[in-house]
Amino acid sequence: MRASAILFTADAACKDAAVNQSLSPAKAAALFIVVVLAWGINWTVTKSLVQAVPPLWTAAIRSWIALSALLVILRASGNLIIPEIADVPVVLSVALLHMTFFSTLVATGLRYLPASKGVVLGYTTPLWVALAAAAARTERLGKLKLAGVATGLLGLCVILNPASLNWTNANVLIGAGMIILAAICWAANIIYIRSHRWIATPLQLLLWQVLVATLVLTSTALVTEGVPDVTWSPHLVLLFLYSGFIGTALAYWAMSVVNRSLPALTTSLGTTATPIVGIVTAALLLGEPIDPSLALAATLIVGGIALSTLADAPSGA
Repeated sequence: MRASAILFTADAACKDAAVNQSLSPAKAAALFIVVVLAWGINWTVTKSLVQAVPPLWTAAIRSWIALSALLVILRASGNLIIPEIADVPVVLSVALLHMTFFSTLVATGLRYLPASKGVVLGYTTPLWVALAAAAARTERLGKLKLAGVATGLLGLCVILNPASLNWTNANVLIGAGMIILAAICWAANIIYIRSHRWIATPLQLLLWQVLVATLVLTSTALVTEGVPDVTWSPHLVLLFLYSGFIGTALAYWAMSVVNRSLPALTTSLGTTATPIVGIVTAALLLGEPIDPSLALAATLIVGGIALSTLADAPSGA
């Protein structure tokens, strides 16, 4: 959905430069648009999947598909390696905090929450990163970043107000809480990634991160939910193939190429379009309404993230 550790961590993803051929700016921009579309659409796909398959099994099956595809992609590109011990912590961090906790919490939350509101809540991650960094005094909240965080939090208040969410429905509130918690887990992962001293590149470690997540998700699903009783259909298979192959495996690979070919500021700002794609896709494919509260919240949160991103940009960028 990935969303992934590559998002908002261009400083780590750029390490893939040694193993990826760069594209022309035009080709890289076109590929980046495909990635943003794939991630945005994946929220609607996940919403459809969890209506037919339990959330843990949704995440596990998608992970198996992504693992199979990445094995082929990384072997063909020469990025299949055995990680060194020093990289094990970052493998576990991404696998557990993002690929397991984030994916499971989002899948569960989307059972009770519209995909359009889920994607907006899920992409509050940079706000939590900025707040945590300020609290730990590892980064200073300058005026522009402070304005961005405040704007984003205002958008969070808008989407959580009773006029936007049905506060009388406990499941809706639980769903919203799960997705916010998922965003916080993602933020914790990003904070660790920034401090990790990489030996292999993020792309080279990707298969091992997905492998750990797949094993954890599958074993947890077996213990807590047992073997799922799923009514398989061609439509359901296509949804899983999209989510696992296009929305996860290909998107991870493509983003590593994009990060090699485009400036970090461009990719950081460009990913803010993902919630917009998610909202429009949910409206077109699922018939979810775009009410004023959702539109305002999305504008404030995306705008706040953009301001925070610009605050981190080098002068003259």
